[in-house]
Amino acid sequence: MSRIANVKRITGETQIELTLNLDGSGKCEVENPIGFFDHMLKSFCKHGLFDLSGSIKGDLEVDQHHTIEDTGIVLGECFKKALGNCAGIYRSGFFIYPMDESLVQAAVDFGGRPYLVLNADISGMPLVSVSGGKEASFQTDCFEDFWQGFVNSAQCNLHIDVIRGRSDHHKIEGSFKAVSRAIREAVEIDQRRNGSVPSTKGVIGN
Repeated sequence: MSRIANVKRITGETQIELTLNLDGSGKCEVENPIGFFDHMLKSFCKHGLFDLSGSIKGDLEVDQHHTIEDTGIVLGECFKKALGNCAGIYRSGFFIYPMDESLVQAAVDFGGRPYLVLNADISGMPLVSVSGGKEASFQTDCFEDFWQGFVNSAQCNLHIDVIRGRSDHHKIEGSFKAVSRAIREAVEIDQRRNGSVPSTKGVIGN
């Protein structure tokens, strides 16, 4: 069974199209104008073994907020579409990821009720870098916006807790990796479930 989804979102602020394969090999081939954000999506795919392709464009002359948040929305929609009625999956997942001095815990449940809890203690100061004319800096105050957009459209419950850490870079990257591993566990096919929906209600989201 193919678990692939394509979602396009075009607004007055952003133009984003992504194709997600839940059962991929970790390839990320997305045209992304924000260097650090591109690094995060690549890490997300590599550690979750998701394939992601497409393009991201936004009003960066304003700031990064619209582009990053809307990417979270589109990625969440891809997961929701690819999972369908969630039949046969584990549904929930959990992972603790060490990133140098940082330690991040993530737990997710694709139960149809969107809710985000994020305890990351991010400074809010941007990570600044420019390489080869490409915008590599990252507005760290958009970190929560990305995940809020993701959970709203994926209709999942996501808890991200940075247990400890010093570097915003490590806290954010550790979070992307921890979440991807938790999601990977949640969306895996549970052979013992025999294709049934993982809910006592018989449906997800009601």
